[in-house]
Amino acid sequence: MYESIYEYQKGRVKVQKLGFTIRAITLDGRPGVRSLFSDIPVQMCHFHQKKIIRGYLTGNPKLEAGIELKAIVDTLTLTTEARFTTQFVTWCDKWDSFLKERTTDPVTRKWCYTHKRVRSARRSIKNNLPFLFTYLRYPELNIPNTTNSLEGSFSFLKEKTNMHRGFTKELRDKIVEHILGN
Repeated sequence: MYESIYEYQKGRVKVQKLGFTIRAITLDGRPGVRSLFSDIPVQMCHFHQKKIIRGYLTGNPKLEAGIELKAIVDTLTLTTEARFTTQFVTWCDKWDSFLKERTTDPVTRKWCYTHKRVRSARRSIKNNLPFLFTYLRYPELNIPNTTNSLEGSFSFLKEKTNMHRGFTKELRDKIVEHILGN
């Protein structure tokens, strides 16, 4: 069960109505959620960024470009924004023509990029790069660089709402609201 952008928006409004001020947020990379928090500092979770890259490249990439990119991403939690960005940009320059290689299907005559997964990994880092080091730019806010402290924290809710697979989404939402003391 994944949260929708609408649910994030509802949650933000509710938290603010309770009198809390959201000063920053650490996100797991769900598309579109960043736009809801464009008025505050947004941190991309390092764990989730690494997980996304692992999904594209695997834990043991075969291509040299993938091996090098994975090595750069493996330093994410141990490096500075300047160093990580320099390494990534250098990697992008080095492998640019390789990532532009295309394969043409002999039957349909249509082409596609040959190294789609490495291209996707590059795109993910490129899109998230502005949000990977927010926690260092705002030290006074104590922004965590991962969402790990939240992972598993709501497992009791999942247990309660998964007791019966026939629950409708509306009923499940009511149960969660009741448990949380709405």
